Amino acid sequence: MNNDPKIFYRRYRPNKIVSCLLLASVLFIACKHSNGKGKTVKEQKDTSAHVNKLKPLVHASDTALYNLLILHMLIHDESAKPKQLTLDTALYNSLIMAMVHNKPTDKWPVKTAYPLPGAILPFHRILAYYGNYYNGKMGILGELPPDEMLAKLKGEVKHWSDADSLTPVLPALQYIVVSAQHEPGKAKKYRLRMPFTQIDKTLELAKKINAIVILDVQVGWGTVQEEIPALEPYLKLPNVHLAIDPEFSMKNKRRPGSTIGTMDASDINFASEYLAKLVKEYHIPPKVLVVHRFTKDMLTNYKRIITRPEVQIVINMDGFGFPAKKINSYKLAVVNEPVQFPGIKLFYKNDITYSDRKYIMQPDEVLKLYPRPVYIQYQ
Repeated sequence: MNNDPKIFYRRYRPNKIVSCLLLASVLFIACKHSNGKGKTVKEQKDTSAHVNKLKPLVHASDTALYNLLILHMLIHDESAKPKQLTLDTALYNSLIMAMVHNKPTDKWPVKTAYPLPGAILPFHRILAYYGNYYNGKMGILGELPPDEMLAKLKGEVKHWSDADSLTPVLPALQYIVVSAQHEPGKAKKYRLRMPFTQIDKTLELAKKINAIVILDVQVGWGTVQEEIPALEPYLKLPNVHLAIDPEFSMKNKRRPGSTIGTMDASDINFASEYLAKLVKEYHIPPKVLVVHRFTKDMLTNYKRIITRPEVQIVINMDGFGFPAKKINSYKLAVVNEPVQFPGIKLFYKNDITYSDRKYIMQPDEVLKLYPRPVYIQYQ
């Protein structure tokens, strides 16, 4: 069966009851996106005009599917989980559970514009392997020989596909292209830029499994304003995306790793605006921007973060530990301060509990989180 969401939507047509439910869901999400509640008549007209300008960015069927998958991200009921990838079953179960069990909140779904055509989220779930080739301790991407690593990633893709048949899984290689350092280095910025040959290597590996590439940046004493433009030769490619890590943004001028760093909404907005410029200039699909976070202070002024049709922002809870700890951190860093899309990192070695027995959360456990993460990262 073709897993392309556009084809999948057009092939399966809902019955009359489900069509009514679909219309209700579209209206509900549209209200959340347009944010027209409590506005004057003039303000509502202005908002409607703005939304109408955005609607042509995606086809009507894609907009409906987007709304459906956003609901799927929010609804949890194992007994009603679809067994097959059919729109009738998935739509009916999701919307019924939404009405019965899920009370609308002011936080989720997040009020954002619909994305440009070619957007990855929420039409896919991204499954990323993270690391650096020079240091195998930094993640699974550099720990295993390339072919073994790719085989393991493909196995994880299957596990996640089996756990949620409604959301196709898109593999990703997330390479740490700028790494925070304990020593200042020649630039005296406590960061080391990887040679472009390593990015080329990542692109070649990604081709083997039809994966996207995510360039991960740890600025140290540097700034996103310095590091992101240096990566433009790759960020302008349609299959290359960006991640930034506030943990190693040392605005306090302390050595990376000695304390947890921080970024502000202004940093995120710079990265987003820069990516949006590339999307427009090179006529490429929307970019994904991953922002790592596991404490409140790692990301300040989150309400000032600007979302754009050209960029899809993921807040990725990347703290390690036993499941209960990770769930609490997920609520703190992602759920309680929503930006756009939720993500979580799983550690093959550091998520340890139960009397020294290694334990990592399984797909079915992660999918019980509210909202369901659409970005999964393994380190």
